Amino acid sequence: MAKAHVSHTRTTDKTIRAIDRKREQERRKMFILARDNSETLATKLVQRLIDRDIIETTSSNNIQIVFEKQLRKLIDIDEFDLQLKLAPARTLVQDPNIVSLYMTQFIIEDLIEHKDIQDIFGEDLDIYRSLDSVLHALRPK
Repeated sequence: MAKAHVSHTRTTDKTIRAIDRKREQERRKMFILARDNSETLATKLVQRLIDRDIIETTSSNNIQIVFEKQLRKLIDIDEFDLQLKLAPARTLVQDPNIVSLYMTQFIIEDLIEHKDIQDIFGEDLDIYRSLDSVLHALRPK
C-alpha cells in the first residue's frame, strides 16, 4: 500500500496553530495572574519605578491605583486594542513579557499625562526592564 502524501504546508500550518494556541494560553494565564495579584504587583511596580528614578510623582498611592486598574483590565481588553497598544514597543526585546510590554506602553503613552506624575525618566528599554523585574513572576515556568 502506498504511503499517503503529507503536504508540507499542512504540517506547517498545524505546527503554527499549536504554537499560537500555547502562546494564547500562556498569555491568558498571565493576564489572570495579573488581575488576581493586581494590588501586590501595583505596589511593587510603583516602588520599583520610584527606586530606579523612572517616575517622579506627587502621590504614589494614586499611581498604584492606576496600575491596579490597568492590571485588572488586561484580561478583558480587546485583541485589536492590545495589539495597537503593543505595536510601537514590539521590537523592544527579543522575547517580551506581554504584560511588561503593555505596562511600558501605558506609562509612555498614558501615565505621562496623569495629574500626579511630575516626570518620567529613562528610555523605553529602561522602563521595560524595571517593570519586567517585577512582572517576570507572571511568566509560566
